[in-house]
Amino acid sequence: MSSRFLTLADVTEVLNISAPQAYALVRSGELPAIQIGGRLQWRVESTELEKYIQRMYEQTRARISSDGGSVADGAGD
Repeated sequence: MSSRFLTLADVTEVLNISAPQAYALVRSGELPAIQIGGRLQWRVESTELEKYIQRMYEQTRARISSDGGSVADGAGD
């Protein structure tokens, strides 16, 4: 059984991003989350993370279409 809520550490692992990047996504509201417990730790519902990923796919497709189809993956960075 998969967990309904993910920690920010889980989010960083799934998206392969840093902790500050995950925190920024949550603080900006781009990735909906809740704060729980006495220390107000962030939790992201797994369905919200999936919705965020789908939005990023849609935005990427739209950007590629408007850029004439060029794709740069940053592999040379």
